[in-house]
Amino acid sequence: MDNEIMRTENSSEEIYTSIRSFVITAQNKVYTAVNSAMVIAYWEIGEQIYKACGENDRAEYGKSLLKYLSDKLTTEFGKGFTERNLRAMRQFYSCFPNRHTLCAELSWSHYRILMKITDKSARDFYTEECAKSAWSVRQLDQLYPQMLRVV
Repeated sequence: MDNEIMRTENSSEEIYTSIRSFVITAQNKVYTAVNSAMVIAYWEIGEQIYKACGENDRAEYGKSLLKYLSDKLTTEFGKGFTERNLRAMRQFYSCFPNRHTLCAELSWSHYRILMKITDKSARDFYTEECAKSAWSVRQLDQLYPQMLRVV
């Protein structure tokens, strides 16, 4: 009888482990899909702002547009659409003008760090290296000072 109970417990644990694996895999896929969609959305927002007011908002129209968009988007969607974040989205488009070169493996946080690299060829190299080597945001952030020395 004890053997039968142990077999049932072992079988139950194996089933649990298998199901747990499915759930974790699904959660990771959802996270990746949402992250990828948001990165593309931020790029598209940046494109619209760039086309409306160029690389900067020194002109009165650019300043008022960013404030207007920030107020409206924040009211409707909550935080994340400050004027500063909208400027970052515009910079994102400016740094990565070809949407098809964006890496699905990289998050918005990765791109925020990569945008700090002013040299385009260095930025492209580190973007590719980051995706290929699956660097975490923390790893990329720690490597950032070294990237500046190379440039």
